[in-house]
Amino acid sequence: MKHEVILSGFGGQGVMSIGKNLVEAGVAEDLQVSWVPSYGPEMRGGTANCTVILSDDRIGSPLVEHPSEIVVMNRAALAKFGPQVQSGGTIFINSSIVPDTVDRDDVSVYYVPCDDIARELGNPKISNMVMLGAYVSATNVLKVETIENMIHEMFTGKKAKLVPLNMDALHRGMECVTK
Repeated sequence: MKHEVILSGFGGQGVMSIGKNLVEAGVAEDLQVSWVPSYGPEMRGGTANCTVILSDDRIGSPLVEHPSEIVVMNRAALAKFGPQVQSGGTIFINSSIVPDTVDRDDVSVYYVPCDDIARELGNPKISNMVMLGAYVSATNVLKVETIENMIHEMFTGKKAKLVPLNMDALHRGMECVTK
């Protein structure tokens, strides 16, 4: 098993956070992992993307040219990385702000209204957790329990009150791909 993922969007959308969460969960599940961030000229609002590799075999190179999956949180990310997805791969689109559809019949596509769901839940900053839920549910590369445990570990002390909100976002994202 080997998943090569490119995650991309505007800085501030939590793309790097999704990538780090995938890698940390991969480590917890004894997978081989790689995470390579790439930032545009500005952090918030500029382009941000990262590559993640999750594998049960050794990873020879952290470079990803033809990803098995892409996560696109904005329109520019779809234009840039959509054509690179390998045949049989999967594209996850934040359909709240990306109006485009994918016209390839050799890939699976999930349109996840991340921003809309985050607003419904009362916090626009959790759209990345919605997408993380969709990714984990659709790919089955990681156990949901591992991600849930990670959320509990991320939000401790004064931030523990954010656990239910992030769990709701994760589960709402999962529902988007299981309907």
